[in-house]
Amino acid sequence: MPIEFASVDAILNHGFDTVIDVRSPAEFAEDHIPGAINLPALSNAQRAEVGTIYKQISPFDGRKIGAGMVIRNVADHIDGPLMEKDGAWRPLVYCWRGGQRSGVFSTLLSEIGWRTDTIKGGYTAFRRLVNASLYDVPLPHRFILLDGYTGTAKTEILPRLAARGVQVIDLEALAGHRGSLLGEMPGGQPSQKAFETGLAVALSKLDPARPVVVEAESSKIGRIVLPASVWAAMLAAPRIVLQVPEAARATYLAKAYREVIEDPAMVAKKLAPLRRLRGHATVDHWISLSNGGALVDLSHALMVDHYDPSYAKSRRIDERDVLAEVAVETLDDDGQEHAADGITAAVTGF
Repeated sequence: MPIEFASVDAILNHGFDTVIDVRSPAEFAEDHIPGAINLPALSNAQRAEVGTIYKQISPFDGRKIGAGMVIRNVADHIDGPLMEKDGAWRPLVYCWRGGQRSGVFSTLLSEIGWRTDTIKGGYTAFRRLVNASLYDVPLPHRFILLDGYTGTAKTEILPRLAARGVQVIDLEALAGHRGSLLGEMPGGQPSQKAFETGLAVALSKLDPARPVVVEAESSKIGRIVLPASVWAAMLAAPRIVLQVPEAARATYLAKAYREVIEDPAMVAKKLAPLRRLRGHATVDHWISLSNGGALVDLSHALMVDHYDPSYAKSRRIDERDVLAEVAVETLDDDGQEHAADGITAAVTGF
């Protein structure tokens, strides 16, 4: 009998040895249940072919041809990655809606002797649980925003807080983007669905009775949109503000963004949209600093001419209670550790 799960936490604690996603590689790449492996019942091309036959010829022909493909593909998986599994192995199988692909796959595994089950509703059921946790009800968690001008090492301080027992969520890591004009990360951003899955999983692991520190962000991180419940919790959250001298911030930014700003062509491309906002002379000055390899000076100029004015404007529009201000003189290891100590003390008293 297919198993029905009532929450994200329940599906993550499934109790099986392996979760197998039998959807196509493209479906799996967009999003999947965390920890699942992909053993496709149909390849991307086969899924498209079967869908065309189903719609243009007949559902019967589509199912018949698709069944043959699935059986051959399952045989390849049994001869390949599943060959070393012993008789005690327990797999949990799912497809898009918990229908034919997972049913055929699971039946064949069961005929061998493995104790296998499927997820009722498949990935669609899991997606409903994610949506419910992020969109249908207010979050039970209390957020504290870690705030401060660009270049105050907020993202790097988060794991230092976690090491001190503070609950944190790194939204930028989940979104694969630093949330700024030059904020692209290697590997690019996940799909919106994959981001929401990661966020729902992260929230499910936290204690709602204790505060959660998140970095102050806008409602979008790159192209990722924060769910309404998360954004509402952030709007209601008090702030802890990091105060760091400009010189220390510029040095930190030059190091943190080096892989982006050391490429003059990339800098020119990224900064081009700011010509209308900041003027040609300002952008040309930035580009000249980039061409000359003056990365710290470039970082300082970007802070003074763009990031800091934008930050100040947003804070005038969106004032929140300040829980504490934590000042450090440097952002080396000692400075970040000092900042983490101060933030931890403020969070502990909240």
